[in-house]
Amino acid sequence: MFTRITLRFAIAFLLAVLSTPWTPRLEAQDQSQRQGRFVAHEWGTFTSVSTADGRAQLWNPLSGPSELPSFVYKTLGRCGKGSGGTLALVRMETPVIYFYSDRDIRASVNVDFPKGCITEWYPLANAKINAIGWNGFVAQPGAKEKFPVDRSRSHYYPARETDASPLSLGDEQKVEQEKFLFYRGIGFFDPPLSVRLKDDQVIVRNAEQDEIAKVILFENHEGRSGWRIHGGLKGEAAIARPALGQGVESLLREFEKTLVEQGLYEKEAVAMVKTWRDSWFEEGLRVFYIVPRRATDDILPITIVPRPSELNRVFVGRAEIITPEMKKEILTAAHLFGENSSDARASAVNSVRRYGRFADPVLREAVNDARDNASRQAIKELTAAVIAKPAGHR
Repeated sequence: MFTRITLRFAIAFLLAVLSTPWTPRLEAQDQSQRQGRFVAHEWGTFTSVSTADGRAQLWNPLSGPSELPSFVYKTLGRCGKGSGGTLALVRMETPVIYFYSDRDIRASVNVDFPKGCITEWYPLANAKINAIGWNGFVAQPGAKEKFPVDRSRSHYYPARETDASPLSLGDEQKVEQEKFLFYRGIGFFDPPLSVRLKDDQVIVRNAEQDEIAKVILFENHEGRSGWRIHGGLKGEAAIARPALGQGVESLLREFEKTLVEQGLYEKEAVAMVKTWRDSWFEEGLRVFYIVPRRATDDILPITIVPRPSELNRVFVGRAEIITPEMKKEILTAAHLFGENSSDARASAVNSVRRYGRFADPVLREAVNDARDNASRQAIKELTAAVIAKPAGHR
């Protein structure tokens, strides 16, 4: 039997419970939001070309085959400058956006490109000249991956080698799935870093207020490579051209380490380096640098809904330098091309094609520097032959 004291305590406890608001659903919902994980990571590159004296060079980054899979969407409209509508200062290459979540999340992304044009993308998007958006895609952690493929050996595919959530976008009639949101474009803005040659040094100048975390000078001449690393850059610095004969494997690891330090996950960093290793270390002299985050946000303002708890954007700048040696080789090839010999012409074309997609700006610069009409005409004829059999590009 209850004693009077026990009964009093029971009544007091019951009154306390009844007087307390009961909101278990609201508490559970708030707890779920606090524990939910929604993270976005993006990497990409900005590629520019500079003359030896530091002038930004217009070039045609869309020349030659794209080496992208056949399922990637491409714009058919005029986008760049010049008579062909394809000349630009910067190639915005392979930005990919990954998402990580612990449950299915429907989201939307919009990226503006006020000083450029969108040229390629996947999956299906609302693509405009200066912006691109994906509305209502679903990040599905653990979903069975049914990504599109074709028979090409495209450098597009290594970007899938991460732990990111598969993304689905579409309706009952058509659903497209991918590991990331992919887009590309060409730009008409000055890059954050300018470069010029002075004797055997490359002068690099940071045009931004924020520090550039790392600068790497790399050179490949006829298969022999060399590189130098400069730490944080504010203002201007001179970097001596490297001695050739170094292997690139240790540089690959340096790239991966740097990308992780900037906020990418390890698999993302490996995927980025694997995507670009063939192109980054091809023939030529170039400077790589980490684009300051504020500069990336200014060039490519991004909006993600719902807002992720973490958004990392890591872009690598690539500044290609047209060296005096390259121009001299082009002029030699032009004279060789003028000989009445099929072997000589083939040798001249192959000599220029070693520079891949960067043969275009080198040829343009060589035409500008030619001293007589005959030389200019020879270079133009060589250019037409190279275009007829273009070198691949990324």
